[in-house]
Amino acid sequence: MKTEKMVIVGSGPAGLTAAIYGARANLRPLLFEGMMPGGQLTMTTMVENFPGFPEGIDGPGLMERMKQQAERLGARIEASEVTGAVLKPREHVLRGGDREVKALSVIVATGATARWLGVRGEAELAGRGVSSCATCDGFFFRGKAVAVIGGGDSAMEEATYLAGLCSKVFVIHRRDRFRACPMLVERAGANPVIEFVMDHVPLAFVPTGEGLLEGVSLRNVKTGEERLLRVDGVFVAIGHDPKTDLFKGQLDTDGSGYIVAQKGSTRTSMEGVFAAGDVQDQSYQQAVTAAASGCMAARDAIRYLESLANP
Repeated sequence: MKTEKMVIVGSGPAGLTAAIYGARANLRPLLFEGMMPGGQLTMTTMVENFPGFPEGIDGPGLMERMKQQAERLGARIEASEVTGAVLKPREHVLRGGDREVKALSVIVATGATARWLGVRGEAELAGRGVSSCATCDGFFFRGKAVAVIGGGDSAMEEATYLAGLCSKVFVIHRRDRFRACPMLVERAGANPVIEFVMDHVPLAFVPTGEGLLEGVSLRNVKTGEERLLRVDGVFVAIGHDPKTDLFKGQLDTDGSGYIVAQKGSTRTSMEGVFAAGDVQDQSYQQAVTAAASGCMAARDAIRYLESLANP
């Protein structure tokens, strides 16, 4: 079994940035792309908040550029998923594709996936009026009416953010009270742009004839009455799930399942294993912060490898 100096699991902004830095250190890192090469950004039509692209760039295009950069510098990218991992100091074993590799250092950059409602029209209209990230896509709905679906802190934060951009923000929640922090609810409720739509559940996202979002079909859970709420955009804010199943029981995680990194570092609870991107970040979850943490993880791993060579 071949021993690699650096293995990266995940091919979003965090994983590819780590690969770039690892390659520039002449480590020839091996990166496993996983089931979604490029990560969640490949589902984004336009990215306008990643530095260096004044005209914006489509998500798949940005990830393809990052991949090309990593490969040009010497990273090896394998189009397969890691399906097994046994983590032990200095001899981490990962199973990817039809082979196993041993790694002195591992960078976990598997990301997190947004939770979706699973209602009719959601998948078809994703990126065409339906989004899971107000910070990413709210810019496209300036001066328009939008809805936020959810009742937790993230829903209140997204609604408050969108209120600074949009003419109207409806917050749709299935219950008669929110789970969110009372202070966040009070702040959102005091904003004249925001309107709470309580006791309603979404039934479907309704498209226009051009295939864009026309509105969301709602049902009042108390009366059974159905209606169409016409909005230009809908933001599903019901949380994210970090992709950590592969490392369950081997790396410390918090109450929400995110990998815990040491303060001021990307080091995890396991020697030689580092975490980058959304898999360890439930606060920011942006492409640029994921890329930055990929840089940090690579540099932490490089220092770790240097310590093995020079104990």
